[in-house]
Amino acid sequence: MAIKIEMLKCFTAVVQHGSLSEAAEELGRTSSAVSMMLKQFEDHVGVPLFETARKSKLTALGALIYEEARREVSHFQNSVAVIEGLSRSDFGYLRLVVTPSVAKNLLPHVILRFTQQFAGVQIDIRDMDSAAIEHELLHERADIGIGTLSPVGDLTRRELFNDRFGVVCQKDHQLARDWDQLGWRDMQDHVLIANGLSNLITDPDFEPILAKSRLMVPSITSLLGLVRAGVGISVLPRLAVSQEQDDIVFLPLRDVTARRTVHIASQPHAKLMPAAREFLALVSEMQQSGTLFPDP
Repeated sequence: MAIKIEMLKCFTAVVQHGSLSEAAEELGRTSSAVSMMLKQFEDHVGVPLFETARKSKLTALGALIYEEARREVSHFQNSVAVIEGLSRSDFGYLRLVVTPSVAKNLLPHVILRFTQQFAGVQIDIRDMDSAAIEHELLHERADIGIGTLSPVGDLTRRELFNDRFGVVCQKDHQLARDWDQLGWRDMQDHVLIANGLSNLITDPDFEPILAKSRLMVPSITSLLGLVRAGVGISVLPRLAVSQEQDDIVFLPLRDVTARRTVHIASQPHAKLMPAAREFLALVSEMQQSGTLFPDP
């Protein structure tokens, strides 16, 4: 008997839930049906995959097989999502992964232009940090990613834009009074809320300030909430802070050399569906014409 995807789905569900009944509920099957499918899988493998009949602990071989099965199930589900997306679309399916600041402050402007030209495209947008974007692209769970990305695998990557870092604080904060002369040393006596981009800043004068920080908040939304509440200040790139904020401000630093570089990366051209190719072409056109960012 050949291994079927249903066997792998049953096996991974049982491992993830630790019980036949919960796995059966997720899969929409009876416990006896899941148990039978699992037995067929174990018979095909030829050795037990679980140490006990309760299916709560994998054998050493079972753990290795689980990793392979999990990857295959994930790939299958991704393929199903793409096929269903294509079936609902006249032009194709586009999967975008972007950083939160890009998702909020740049992408809506681009998506508006894109949907005006290609109304039939099914679009899936997810926001995440740059490391997660690279992971999704490498595992082919996304077509295009926008973030601070490394040159990895056979992905196509180019610089999209770069923006300067500055201090983010309450509008009536002490640092906002003389912001045109603001430097790293002015921040030494204030509570710094570090974030996922802090390590991109290599200016020597910033290192001791970052080293003293006892708050690390990767989420921009949560970080801005803390700044708004007066917990501390932070350092972010310009695009990360919306211009419509009325209670917090972005203050450029006069002595900062570090800038955040944002890239756009994609699967190799031959692997991209028409919708993804058209999206890349539109972004390139908007970048060259200076219309990538909305008017202030």
